[in-house]
Amino acid sequence: MVSLPGSPATSLLRFLFLGLTTLAPPSRAQLELHVPPGLTKLQAVEGAEVVLPVWYTLQGEVSSTKPKPWEVLTLMWFLEKEKGLMEQVLSHISGVTSSKTGASLVYSMPSRNVSLRLQGLQEKDSGPYLCSVNVQASQGKESRVHSSRTLELNVLVPPAPPSCHLRGVPRVGTNVTLGCQSPRSKPAAQYQWVRSPPSSQVFFAPALDAIHGSLSLKNLSISMSGVYICKAHNEVGSAQCNVTLEVSTGHGATVVAGAVVGTLVGLGLLAVLVILYHRRTKALEEQANDIKEDAIAPRTLPWPKGSDTISKNGTLSSVTSARALRLPRGTPRPGALTPTPSLSSQVPPSPGLPRTDGAHPQPISHSPAGVSSSALSRMGAVPVMVPAQSQAGSLV
Repeated sequence: MVSLPGSPATSLLRFLFLGLTTLAPPSRAQLELHVPPGLTKLQAVEGAEVVLPVWYTLQGEVSSTKPKPWEVLTLMWFLEKEKGLMEQVLSHISGVTSSKTGASLVYSMPSRNVSLRLQGLQEKDSGPYLCSVNVQASQGKESRVHSSRTLELNVLVPPAPPSCHLRGVPRVGTNVTLGCQSPRSKPAAQYQWVRSPPSSQVFFAPALDAIHGSLSLKNLSISMSGVYICKAHNEVGSAQCNVTLEVSTGHGATVVAGAVVGTLVGLGLLAVLVILYHRRTKALEEQANDIKEDAIAPRTLPWPKGSDTISKNGTLSSVTSARALRLPRGTPRPGALTPTPSLSSQVPPSPGLPRTDGAHPQPISHSPAGVSSSALSRMGAVPVMVPAQSQAGSLV
């Protein structure tokens, strides 16, 4: 600084000198961007708004002042996306400001405070924001200065309403799992299960999985029935859902299962009986149709003595056989001689025959078709005694 004498004229000259020095553009001005301590990394809730605070100074100024008349400001705000892509958020060039929806400057231009306001935040607005400032004198490009600064923004999302569900069959003595999951949350939600009044209860590990939102209930009883509430929460919000647990005794299911099993068993037994019946019938038919090679023809049975009993008055009361003829079960083999049935018919008395009193009846053998008695005897025929009729009309 130049020292001048202390007269009034000198004071006026000093004032003019200092003023000209202040208004003149610096030949090598230095530009510095400032951010409040601790605000280089910001957090905000989705749907809210946030301010990214930045201002600049020249030549080592410690505070922002009103820009000089010769300052020409070029301001750009960018959001850095994945793979190094840059998205323009706001620009102020030659006194004209343009921005995307929800973005604006906190202070109107001209101003050295270039803070950015973001409204209606969404999760996609998270990321690093780059502030680029260029200042130059209107006289030429030799006095242009540039500086940039980056701020980090993290948009947090409260948990969306979770969905509750029940896995398992709630019967006495069984185990079930209550599940709870929020579809959207940043950071990831933590979960807490409680049982609503009147039987209030708070659950902790190991029954509770606070990360995945599951609650394991083992060895259920009727007293465990009730409404269970799941609360999903993180540092910026919470949401909840509930599920109703109704523990049943399971008697109805047991009865139904028993009836089904009984019906199936009954049908199975009936099927077995039908199969056995058909097999037995088939076996009997096969046994009846079986040809026995060793079958022997039956022998001729003699007429038993004393088979006729005559009453005291001379009337024939009955004719009985001493033994019954038994037919063989097996079918006779081909070529075997089949016995001729016994001739058991009684021949009525002929009116032309003479009546004799006290005479014993004589057996009369009839040989049908001219067959002799000896032949009939060999064939198994049985002689029949034909009684004679007395004069009194009774059989003797």
